[in-house]
Amino acid sequence: VMNMPVLSTTEITLIISLAVIVVAGIAGLLVLRKRRTERLRTQFGGAEYARALVEGGSRRHAEARLEGRAERVEALHIRPLAPGDRARFAESWRRVEGRFVDGPGGAVTEADQLLRDVMSTRGYPVTEFEQRAADVSVDHPLVIENYRRAHEIALRQTRGQASTEDLRQAMIHYRTLFEDLSGEPELAHARAASA
Repeated sequence: VMNMPVLSTTEITLIISLAVIVVAGIAGLLVLRKRRTERLRTQFGGAEYARALVEGGSRRHAEARLEGRAERVEALHIRPLAPGDRARFAESWRRVEGRFVDGPGGAVTEADQLLRDVMSTRGYPVTEFEQRAADVSVDHPLVIENYRRAHEIALRQTRGQASTEDLRQAMIHYRTLFEDLSGEPELAHARAASA
């Protein structure tokens, strides 16, 4: 006959309490993870979040990288365009679009450079493309995929592999990003005031 130790009521209560605490802790962790995922998916948009998952290899790494992006951009002190800069860039954009009919490839190249100039003026570092796209994705998640597509078409154009329709699509994508980057003084002021 086996001798099973008999547990006192206090020991049983202690074991049950410990189990409840462990289960509550695990549940709390799961809730926090889910909230973090939802916050990042909302902040960066579904496409950029999915891209980070693919590049990160795991949800934990991807989310850590996205949070790192946000911290990096917060430290950059991104600012809105001054009215004079906004007007100058708007005029430059109109000229670039006007050149599209006679030279679509050149217009796409100019649009890409103009966007880099706008980003630089706003305070974004204009390093290599992937870093630039990562930085811009923090504040402009809805248009970052447009930027990636336009840039990919611009690269194909330099190799002679982009059709006129591709170049037209690139200009549409670039315009969307241009409008988002150059036309948001109220939002930028609100962010600066809350910082």
